[in-house]
Amino acid sequence: MTKKHDKRMVGEVPAKQDAPPAVMALALPQAELSQEMQAFLAKCEEKLGYVPNVLLAYAHDDAKLAAFATLYNDLMLAPSGLSKLEREMIAVAVSSVNRCYYCLTAHGAAVRQLSGDPVLGEMLVMNYRAAALSPRHRAMLDFAEKLTEVPHLVEEEDRQSLRDAGFTERDIWDIGAVAAFFNMSNRMASAVDMRPNAEYHGSVR
Repeated sequence: MTKKHDKRMVGEVPAKQDAPPAVMALALPQAELSQEMQAFLAKCEEKLGYVPNVLLAYAHDDAKLAAFATLYNDLMLAPSGLSKLEREMIAVAVSSVNRCYYCLTAHGAAVRQLSGDPVLGEMLVMNYRAAALSPRHRAMLDFAEKLTEVPHLVEEEDRQSLRDAGFTERDIWDIGAVAAFFNMSNRMASAVDMRPNAEYHGSVR
């Protein structure tokens, strides 16, 4: 005699985590944006198919949106001795320390896209030490993590470790600048409960 399957549930099924419609917890209306910022958001929509919620969050103030976009584009997209992927790797390593839901989701997706390696993206989100990294990348992320956790303990030997890994003086500046920016961005995202766009979750899986 076949034993009937017991359909009684044990425990509780979590609610489905559908992306909430709100960009953040603060009900700040969008400002009247300058033509430049309107064009910037339109370009994002054209290239990505959506406007990142971080930009919509800052859009309550035209000047703040412009300042954020200018600094972000300079740090993450301008010419540098660091590749775009390396800068995204720093963003994810810093955000992992700070447990920033928005930035881990958005920049984890960027690492997956730029590297073509979903496994690397997941490793960096969870614990970059689990990844088989080159000495260059391990030194870079070790420095970014220390700058995030105990910035007052960063000293010359930490900078020398970056030089020994092949980074120039300008590269060291850029590593520090990207790590510092994402520490600020992480804290702002956590302060207002910024929520990532739903598109990030399934991107490059």
